[in-house]
Amino acid sequence: MKAFQVLFILFFCSIIFSQSKKDYPIKPVPFTKVHITQGFWFNRMETNRSVTIPASIKLLEETGRMKNFEIAAKRATGDFCSPYYFDDSDAYKVIEAASYTLMLKSDDELEKKLDQMIETISAAQEKDGYLYTPRTTGTKKFQRVIGDKRWLNEQGSHELYTAGHMYEAAVAHHLATGKKNFLDIAIKNADLICSVFGPGKIQLPSGHQEIEIGLVKLYRLTGNEKYLQTAKFFLDMRGKYLDGRKSWGEYNQDHKPVVQQDEAVGHAVRAAYMYSGMADVAALTGDKSYINALDKIWSNVVGKKLYLTGGIGASGSWEGFAKNYELPNASAYNETCASIANIMWNHRMFLLKGDSKYIDILEKTLYNALLSGIGMSGDLFFYPNVLESYGTHERSKWFSCACCPPNVARLIASIAGYSYAVKGNDIYVNMFGNNDAEISIDGEIIKLKQQSNYPWDGAIKITVTPAKENQEFVLKIRIPGWSQNQAMPSDLYTFSDFQKEKSFLNVNGKLVPMNLKDGFATIKRKWNSNDIVELTLPMEIRRIKANEKVEADLGKVALQKGPLVFAAEWKDNKDEYVRNILLPEESQLTSKFEKDLLNGVEIIKGKGFGFKADEKNNIIKTEQEIVAIPYYAWAHRGKGEMSVWIAQDEKAVRPLQQKTILNDANISVSHGSGIDAVRDFLEPKSSSDETYPKFHWWPSKGEKEFVEIEFKKPSEVSSLSIYWFDDTGSGECRIPQSWKLLYKDETGKWKDVYPTNSKPYGTEKDKYNVVEFETVKTPELKLEIQSAKDFAGGIHELKIK
Repeated sequence: MKAFQVLFILFFCSIIFSQSKKDYPIKPVPFTKVHITQGFWFNRMETNRSVTIPASIKLLEETGRMKNFEIAAKRATGDFCSPYYFDDSDAYKVIEAASYTLMLKSDDELEKKLDQMIETISAAQEKDGYLYTPRTTGTKKFQRVIGDKRWLNEQGSHELYTAGHMYEAAVAHHLATGKKNFLDIAIKNADLICSVFGPGKIQLPSGHQEIEIGLVKLYRLTGNEKYLQTAKFFLDMRGKYLDGRKSWGEYNQDHKPVVQQDEAVGHAVRAAYMYSGMADVAALTGDKSYINALDKIWSNVVGKKLYLTGGIGASGSWEGFAKNYELPNASAYNETCASIANIMWNHRMFLLKGDSKYIDILEKTLYNALLSGIGMSGDLFFYPNVLESYGTHERSKWFSCACCPPNVARLIASIAGYSYAVKGNDIYVNMFGNNDAEISIDGEIIKLKQQSNYPWDGAIKITVTPAKENQEFVLKIRIPGWSQNQAMPSDLYTFSDFQKEKSFLNVNGKLVPMNLKDGFATIKRKWNSNDIVELTLPMEIRRIKANEKVEADLGKVALQKGPLVFAAEWKDNKDEYVRNILLPEESQLTSKFEKDLLNGVEIIKGKGFGFKADEKNNIIKTEQEIVAIPYYAWAHRGKGEMSVWIAQDEKAVRPLQQKTILNDANISVSHGSGIDAVRDFLEPKSSSDETYPKFHWWPSKGEKEFVEIEFKKPSEVSSLSIYWFDDTGSGECRIPQSWKLLYKDETGKWKDVYPTNSKPYGTEKDKYNVVEFETVKTPELKLEIQSAKDFAGGIHELKIK
């Protein structure tokens, strides 16, 4: 490995060739200096290297993303052939991820493949440096969004977003290989953008934030001040409406200047990328107004808008933040990319502040929300990450909007870079696991060897090898908030039980005081070879309750052990349901490691109850064992129910209902997916309720739709009730214009039912609309629905008698 490969690493190193002395006060130890040796993250990184990245490269080709560059380069014919106008970025993220793996393990074949991809990208670049294939190919598909000229519609075009990912990838590739073939492309493009945007030029912010991060990485590598200045310019343009520009609103974080923002709003990925860029620029310029704003926004997120798993972005309607304390579980969005952005942001906040609470959030997100987003096989992914499922979720190999898979790949490839950090004579131990680290202090190399079965075990052993005997420095070891009886560094979530165990710290076999400061145990001493530090963290099973303002979690409890949040899943629980279970407060909980389950996981067991209705609709309560697995491990054994939050109060239980003829029927629709939601017995609170699954025909608008219900055998029916879905204010589903019900007669022909109630075929919100009709014996019913003009329709629940 060449010297520069271990000295430089994009974000994870101190300023290189920079003309400014300002930077983060704490410097991360480059991931190339931290060798993960075995265990939890070693296995994930190997899967990422051997499965995720090769599969991603293959899918770039199969889905036409690389062909778009060929068409732009006039090496292939045809129209732009992938679904979205930001698909260039997927190629860049895959190159970045692959480059990180090359830094850790040479691979001539992979390096050759990257060179081929980069050569194609180079051919697609226009002479002045412009690189954006949706425009260069000349496609008309996206003209409404990207406009017919460069830089015309930055609000939607993603020209700057894709450029940002290109810069990150180019820097990573250069540091991995020493080659400038991709870096030259990026610099040429960045020089063009810096010449076009700025004071007295085009004065617009970026649409989807990301270029700010990329420009900072180019600045760190080259020392060219204009890249840093342009990154700051894009941030400072938000909330400033020059040259007649109108506000792009909260969705784009353009509702007010960034230094005046104090609440997380809008699209979650855009927001957290922006916060990460703000932290970078604040560190490099010393702009404290950025930091003041970030402090307020962080407190808002952690105190009012963060899921227990570390996920952010409650609303699927705009893939972003909802109102304070609005944290639904079954409809939680929690985009995987948002979890990655949250990790990036919190790491930067730590580098600015040195407080362990930021690493606590990073760790929580990493082990839970982020890991849920990628299956253990390495080639299956979640885009949203719900905290409750009624059997409608499974991971996919890829998405039409494929931003998440390569984003996960680049994070896991570089994950060791979150392990350690340095400030002067202080070494921070942030993350736990098995690794060998080489850490430079004043030009001298200190070696740390960490051994642990974390996250399954709280015993952590660190062997210290200083550069010389009696070398004095400070070892600062994070004592996680969860081990200090703090479920979250706010009152959003708290432990509801009592902590029985404490953390212990030993040096060379002798108990030493923690000397806690900002969440770190501090050991200042003169170190000698083979000094051993042993930290023991309490791995108790803990119960968690949410703030009473979080309506979705009232009367419920969640389980956590170490950094892992647990979930009850259908496969392990009686009747293969979890909606109907109750875990009493007094129930004794035990845990056991199951090496043959889900690649080896800890499970939690306890006595509880299951609730179901009998034939007379009486609720029967029976004792049963309740089992929970780590949240990240769910959805690996087929579709079924899952819940992070388990009822502790009987009012929060949803008893199983007796099956009806609708449950055994075969339901088909004009189009759409998730029709089983209409018979899941989950009663909405209103037509706009997105707490539970629902069925809709979006994006089909103004069309005639149908639902056909084929019974298991011909049945006598006389009533149908329908609860319409309508998301006015957040989406494009509305109450239908009209509808009617038909039945299939003995000859196989469809006939209208004969209504007997005075106002059949209702189209009212927030209630069941009932059509009663003369009894018919039929094998099949059919609803014909005319959607409202310019809108789609949807259904919460159906009932048939």
